[in-house]
Amino acid sequence: MRTIWPDQGLDVAALLRGGWRPTAFRDVVLKVHQRCNLACDYCYVYTMADQSWRRRPRVMDRRTWRSAAARTARHADAHDLAEMRLVLHGGEPLLAGPGRLDELIGDFRAAFPAGRRLDVRMQTNGTLIDEAAVELFRAHDVRVGVSLDGAAEANDRRRRRADGRGSSADVDRGLRLLPAANFAGLLCTIDPDTDPVACYEALLSHRPPAIDLLLPHANWDTPPDRPFADWLIAVFDRWYDAPRQETSIRLFEDVMALLLGGAGRSEQVGLSPVAVVVVETDGAIELADSLKSAFPGACATGRTVLADEFDAVLRHPGVVARQIGAGALGDSCLACPLHRVCGGGHYAHRYRSGDGFRNPSVYCADLARLIRHVHRRMSADLKGR
Repeated sequence: MRTIWPDQGLDVAALLRGGWRPTAFRDVVLKVHQRCNLACDYCYVYTMADQSWRRRPRVMDRRTWRSAAARTARHADAHDLAEMRLVLHGGEPLLAGPGRLDELIGDFRAAFPAGRRLDVRMQTNGTLIDEAAVELFRAHDVRVGVSLDGAAEANDRRRRRADGRGSSADVDRGLRLLPAANFAGLLCTIDPDTDPVACYEALLSHRPPAIDLLLPHANWDTPPDRPFADWLIAVFDRWYDAPRQETSIRLFEDVMALLLGGAGRSEQVGLSPVAVVVVETDGAIELADSLKSAFPGACATGRTVLADEFDAVLRHPGVVARQIGAGALGDSCLACPLHRVCGGGHYAHRYRSGDGFRNPSVYCADLARLIRHVHRRMSADLKGR
């Protein structure tokens, strides 16, 4: 039988007896469409361990999203949350069509308690942004994140259609249509074979208010085959040395804040509790879907919005493990002086079959080099004042 921490070994009851309490969910990620019009070769949904997308409905139906809306509203009321965030996701959420998405967002807003704010976001590959989509974004004040991996040639090596055609031209067209008021930023999955500064400057040419740089999902069973630190450090130096701040890069800003004793906002670093829950097209309530990169069923909770409140999974070991900070780290991480900054790295990147997620990140060496480099740069500047 597979023995995996935290499902075995994390004593949630003991934590509760000791006074620990879960953090309420703040973000609900709604998988409105299960399929995608791209076939990116690194996609954790379609190319990695968990293939549950194959047996799920292609698109979420109204009964399911209305149940999700009611659960979200009750969660906000139960925990007295002034605001929650709804993230429309996939697959590719725009495959659901603007009419269906208009109904869905309208139903969520109608269900949400008076006096509490619902912040609606979307993460899209950008290829289907057209005038109808823009009208939807404007009508419902949707902030839109777009996935793009740098310059056209670099992007099109990895982010392709099933027939091999690249996606960058369509993404560029979509970004030109997207109003600045609805543009949340760009998400870039790092390819260390690309020129880091050229990649950053290609992203910057779209004037994003923020850029998320993501390490490709990997773990100790399927480790990366090359280092990433040099790439990250080159981009950090280009970003940090700019005469003015050109954009926000959450990974770098979080490392800096954590080095100064503050808190982070990212799943990639730091020890802040993760307060995200996912609802699949069939209504299944799941853990963060990056865990699909680990093993089949890694996201499952056995709960569904058709029958259960979100509170039913707040004490699930997989949720608790991402909310107890240093309590989720193994001995080697706790012995490292950087552990309060790196936080053990992204949870999905800690997985090893046989013992689960209580390991350092498979990117441990890269994160350590980046953190030490950022520390040196900041220290030099602070001493020079």
